[in-house]
Amino acid sequence: MVSQKVKIINPSGLHLRTATFLSNSVLKYDATLQFEYEKNDIKGIVNLKSILNIVAAGIRQGQELTITSQGKEEKEALAAAVAAIQSGLGEKL
Repeated sequence: MVSQKVKIINPSGLHLRTATFLSNSVLKYDATLQFEYEKNDIKGIVNLKSILNIVAAGIRQGQELTITSQGKEEKEALAAAVAAIQSGLGEKL
C-alpha cells in the first residue's frame, strides 16, 4: 500500500467533469484507490473509481486529500491520480 497527500488546485474543485477526469485516469489500473479528506470536522473516505462518490464529497479548491492505493499496480495508479490532480483535472488553471 502506498499513499500521498495532494492539494486540489483547480478553481472549481471536484465537480462532475473533474471527478470524471480523475476517475478515468485510474480506472485501467489493477489497484484499489481511495482518498481521505476532512471537511467541517468530518472525515470521509472516497473510492476514486466512483464518479458519484467523488462528486458527493464536495471537495473545493485548496483542500488536501490523502490518496491511498493498494494492489498489483498501486504505484502506477497513485502516480496517475496525483498527476491528474496536479494538472488541474482537465481544467485551465
